[in-house]
Amino acid sequence: MILTTDPQVAAEAIIRGDLVAIPTETVYGLGADATNDRAVGKIFTVKGRPQTHPLIVHIADTSEIARYADCIPRFAYELCEKFWPGPLTILLRRKPEMCATAAGGLPTIALRCPDHELTLTMLRAANTGVAAPSANLFGQVSPTTAEHVAADLGDSVSVILDGGACAIGVESTIVDCTTDRPAIVRAGGITREQIEATVGPTTSASTAAAPGTLPSHYSPKCLVVLATDNEDAIRNSQEQLAYQRSIRVIDYGHDVDLYAHNLYEDLRSCDRDGIDVAIAVLPPDEGIGTAVRDRLFRAAHSE
Repeated sequence: MILTTDPQVAAEAIIRGDLVAIPTETVYGLGADATNDRAVGKIFTVKGRPQTHPLIVHIADTSEIARYADCIPRFAYELCEKFWPGPLTILLRRKPEMCATAAGGLPTIALRCPDHELTLTMLRAANTGVAAPSANLFGQVSPTTAEHVAADLGDSVSVILDGGACAIGVESTIVDCTTDRPAIVRAGGITREQIEATVGPTTSASTAAAPGTLPSHYSPKCLVVLATDNEDAIRNSQEQLAYQRSIRVIDYGHDVDLYAHNLYEDLRSCDRDGIDVAIAVLPPDEGIGTAVRDRLFRAAHSE
C-alpha cells in the first residue's frame, strides 16, 4: 500500500485497475475505474458489500454527465451547476452500456463531482469516472482521514491519496432526478432548503435504491444510544452505569457543522478506547444537523 499526496500516482493506479482510497470533502472513498467491471468488483469484495447495493460514480465536472446517463432533466443540470463541485449526488437513468457493476445492476446511476482538488486532479488525469463508496468495511463507520482508511483496509488498497481530514465529515446528499420533481433520498451536506431554493419544491415520491440508505449503517462496535437532550443523556448514562458499562456522551449542542465534522472520529474513538456505550445527543433537525441525525439513527439501529 502506497500513501501519497500525488494525484498522478493515484490516477495511474486507477488506470491499472487497482483500488485507490480518495479524499473528498465528505468522507474518504474506495475508488476504482467505474467502466472496468473487474476493478469495481474488487470494491464489493474488499468491503464485503452486497453487489446489488449501488455505488456513486465520481466525475470531474458536469460535461461528463451525458457520458453515463440518459434522459437528464433540466433541474438535474441546475442542481449540478449550483452545487458542484460539492456534497451532492444525483441519481439518473443509466446508459445501458455503462457501469452496470458500479450501478449494482440497476437502471439508474449515481453521479457526483467531489469538492477536493487532489481528487479532481486525479479524475482528470485518469480520464474516467471513479466508482467510490466509503473506504471502510460495509456498514461500519465511514473514514474521514487517511489513517482511518489504513486502519480499516490496510493492504487491500493499492494507493491511499492523502488529502488530510475531510472538511464536512458526513456523506453527500442524494437526489433522485428520475422523477418529475427532485426527491431527496439521503440527507447530506446540501440541505433540502438549499435544493428547493434552487429548483423549487421537492417530492417524497421516490423508491429508488441508493447508497447508505439501509436501516442499519455507519455503525461502530460500541452500542449507540440516542438522547433527545442533556437531561435525557444523563438519564441514559445513569442507566448504563448501573450495568457497569463504560460510557461516553457525544454532544455539540446547536453547532451542527462541528457535530458533522467530528461525528465519525468520535464514534471511532469510542471503539479505540474500549467504550461500551456512546450516548449521542441528537442535534437540531436543521441544516446539516438533519444528515447527522440520519447517520445517528442508522448507527443506533439494531437488526
